[in-house]
Amino acid sequence: MIDAPPQKVFDVLADGWTYSDWVVGTAHVRDVDDDWPRVGSQLHHRAGPWPFSLQDASTVLLSEPPRKLVLRAGLWPAGEAIVTFTLDPVGDGATRVRIGEDFAAGPLRWVRNRLNDLVLHLRNRETLARLSDIATRQKDQ
Repeated sequence: MIDAPPQKVFDVLADGWTYSDWVVGTAHVRDVDDDWPRVGSQLHHRAGPWPFSLQDASTVLLSEPPRKLVLRAGLWPAGEAIVTFTLDPVGDGATRVRIGEDFAAGPLRWVRNRLNDLVLHLRNRETLARLSDIATRQKDQ
């Protein structure tokens, strides 16, 4: 639960330059298309620890402000994932954010086990905590 309305939370999602601040594993945002987060636009990033970080891009597949954003997140040669952010209003001014993530291509698609699920769950929980910090900090702006 994030103590900010859906539009404020979506505003953070719509600012591609903040992704490395809240998406766990994203080390650096190199460039963001001017029309982000319109369908087809891209965010160019590096993920993983230096000097082993990988350079790739994430592409918007669906954008329905302020309710949903779906990305194809690339991390080749490891693969790519479809990541869905769903924002539901709760009460007066709060948002329930759900992250759905499923590997869509590459070697990671075939590596599914309880340990990976646990690591992904913990990573996404920290991602949501960071997203909350940014959205609530911007709440009154």
